[in-house]
Amino acid sequence: MTQRSAPIAITTALVAGAVSGTALAQWDPGNGSWGKVNPTDIRVMTWNVEDMLRTENPLKGDQLSNWNACSRIVAGLRPDVLILQETGDNGCGGCVDSVSELETVVGLFFNGGADPFVGGTVTTFVKRFAPDYDLPFVFVSAVNDGFNRNVILSRFPFADLNGDGIATNPDLFVLADAYAPTGSTIRGQAFAEIDLPDSVYEGDLVVGNAHFKAGGTSSDRADRLAASQSIAYAIDYMFNGAGTGISDPNNKILFPNPSSVLPDNTPVVWGGDWNEDELTNGRKGPAEWMTRAQFTGGTDGTDRDRGDSTYDDARDPFTNSRNTRSSSKLDYLAWQDSIVEGVPLQFVFNSISVDAVDQLPEPVRGFPSSGELASVFASDHFPVIVDLSLPLATPGGCNEADLAEAFGVLDLSDINAFTTAFVSQDDAGDLDANGIFDLADINLFVNAFVAGCP
Repeated sequence: MTQRSAPIAITTALVAGAVSGTALAQWDPGNGSWGKVNPTDIRVMTWNVEDMLRTENPLKGDQLSNWNACSRIVAGLRPDVLILQETGDNGCGGCVDSVSELETVVGLFFNGGADPFVGGTVTTFVKRFAPDYDLPFVFVSAVNDGFNRNVILSRFPFADLNGDGIATNPDLFVLADAYAPTGSTIRGQAFAEIDLPDSVYEGDLVVGNAHFKAGGTSSDRADRLAASQSIAYAIDYMFNGAGTGISDPNNKILFPNPSSVLPDNTPVVWGGDWNEDELTNGRKGPAEWMTRAQFTGGTDGTDRDRGDSTYDDARDPFTNSRNTRSSSKLDYLAWQDSIVEGVPLQFVFNSISVDAVDQLPEPVRGFPSSGELASVFASDHFPVIVDLSLPLATPGGCNEADLAEAFGVLDLSDINAFTTAFVSQDDAGDLDANGIFDLADINLFVNAFVAGCP
């Protein structure tokens, strides 16, 4: 009993602080807090980083540079899944970074170290500003257009969820069927299947990333539309089974070849630089096609129930602007809303929009000259961020804090069970199942405990 009293006291104090409102103020941009409302929400962020992430970037220190600005912004916003476009481009056709080279660059971006490409040491990196934060699972797409690659980074591991033998896929190829034409996308449609911790979530997650063709010519517009129709078909027919319970029931997807549809409570979330503003394009464009398919409000949509999925209406919290590049919205995130239970937050981040530098995430405030200039140096696009509430597991009891008998009641026995597991580094204390025992696990426990049993 003596050995357990200190952990109980520590966690009881945390719970008391949460009840009083001192531990949960994570989202308050006006006061510099940009965290999630609920720690169990999955934060997904899409960003076209305009050639920042590449081997030949020479400016990887604490200076006025895109590398420094991007590392501070990622450290400040801390997405659980980050999808990036325009990576690996070294400025000339045919000299795009290889997959292995770009994987090394991602490692430097997060961890720093000796730079094997331009020499010297990378002294500015994400974990310098957020030592307890990491996205250790990295998927660099094998598909490129001679300039760019797409990248998906995750806090959680990749795993094969639908029996096709792969957890990450750089592209898909659809034969003409229903509304979909034959073909693929110019830079591939990358998908990563992500294994969420069973102790926290009922299902898992699939995340897609695409960078559509830019330009305003008729062929550019046709290319984007064809790509979006192929992706809509793949989500509905391959991942969802088009309501049949069988993946690819019409045998029109050449690769990949899953043996089953996705498990229950496993949504598809996808995004990227889609290069077309749905409010000004004068047609049913990529975002609408990929969420609604052929019939808006019909029964062929890309949601798991074959209704319409949802794409974001993210806004700058200070200006309410939806624009992500110049005066247009080109960057999007979409999700299956019959599985996603809520979207507490969706926003566009632009450092220059704040009224004062102390309203920025802490790492961004220290950007040289002025933190407000970080987005100006980072990229010609602003990131889009969406926090998704997914179905939560109830292991052994009413929620993830219900760790001890009698189940269905949250009391000191549950605090005792958690703190003992946390201090001894037992799996029961690692609530986000990432192998690290840190404040994130305590926050998960505190929030579940304060929420109580239904």
